Amino acid sequence: MAQKNFSTITELVLVGFSNHPQAEIPLFFLFSVVYLVNLFGNIALIILVAIDSCLQTPMYFFLCHLAFLNIFYTTTVVPKMLFNLLASKKVISYEFCLAQTYISLLMGAAECIILAIMALDRYMAICDPLRYLLIMNWSMCVQLILGAWTISFFASVVPLYFTILPLCGPYIVDHIFCEVPVLLHMFCADTSLQETMMVIGASGTLLLPFFLITLSYLRILVAVMRMHSTEGRKKAFSTCSSHLTVVTVYYGTGIFMYMRPKSLYSAEGDKLISLFYAVINPALNPLIYSLRNKEVNGALKRVLERWPVSQGK
Repeated sequence: MAQKNFSTITELVLVGFSNHPQAEIPLFFLFSVVYLVNLFGNIALIILVAIDSCLQTPMYFFLCHLAFLNIFYTTTVVPKMLFNLLASKKVISYEFCLAQTYISLLMGAAECIILAIMALDRYMAICDPLRYLLIMNWSMCVQLILGAWTISFFASVVPLYFTILPLCGPYIVDHIFCEVPVLLHMFCADTSLQETMMVIGASGTLLLPFFLITLSYLRILVAVMRMHSTEGRKKAFSTCSSHLTVVTVYYGTGIFMYMRPKSLYSAEGDKLISLFYAVINPALNPLIYSLRNKEVNGALKRVLERWPVSQGK
C-alpha cells in the first residue's frame, strides 16, 4: 500500500514521562548529561581517529561510522524529549513523528549490520592475521559500509513507506519518541501485514547479523584458546569484550522490542527499553570502546602531549 496523504493530522500528544510529573525535572538534567556525554564522547572519538594515524585502521573506521550513527540517532530523539520534559504542552508534529519513525528504523538496522561487520573484522584480525590487511583493505571497508547503509535503507525505510497506514484518534503516542512498535497500536486498519513485515525485517537486520556475530566470536574463542602467548590472549579478549558488551545490550533490547507480538506491548516497560538502545547505549559506546582500549588511550595521550607544543608555536 502506498503512503497516503495524512495532512489532516498536524500534531500528536507525546506522553513521554508526563505520567510521573515529579520525575520530569530530575530526568531532564539526567538525560541532558547523558546526551552531552554522547555528543562529546562520539565526536571526540571521530576527531581522535582522524588526527592520529595509528588509529586509522579498519576497526576504527567502522567505529567512526558507529559513532556518527549514535550522534545522529540520539539527536533525532533526545532534544525533543528534553523539550517535552519541561513543556506544559507535550506534543510532536506529525511530520517529525514520521521522521523519527523512519530514522530510528534506519539507524537501528544500520547499527546491527555495522556491529556484525565489526565482529567479522575482529575475526579476520585474530583468526587470519597474515591476510588481514590484504583482505580488509580500504576499498573493502568502504564497500562494506556502503553495503550496510544501502541494505539498511531497503530493508527498513522502503518497506515502511509502502505499508504505513492512517492513524486513528486520539492521537496519543504513549512513548518517549515515535517508532514502529508504538505506531502499530495507532493504525486504523488491521496491522497483520505490518507486524509480519516488522518481524521479517527484524529477522534480516537483527537475527542474521546476530548469528554472524555469534559465529565470529565462537571462531575467535577457539583461536584465542589456541594461542600460546598469554599477552596475545589478553589483547584479543580486551578488544573483543568491549564489542561483546555493546552487542549484548543493543541486541537484547532491540530483539525484545521489534520481534515480539503486539499483544505483549507495555507502555511503561517499553519506554525504559527504548531508553537503553536510543539514549543510554549510544553514550556508553565511546566509553566502552575507549576506557579499556590501550590504543585509544595511547592516541589520546599523544594528542594531549602534542597540544601544548602546538599552542606554544
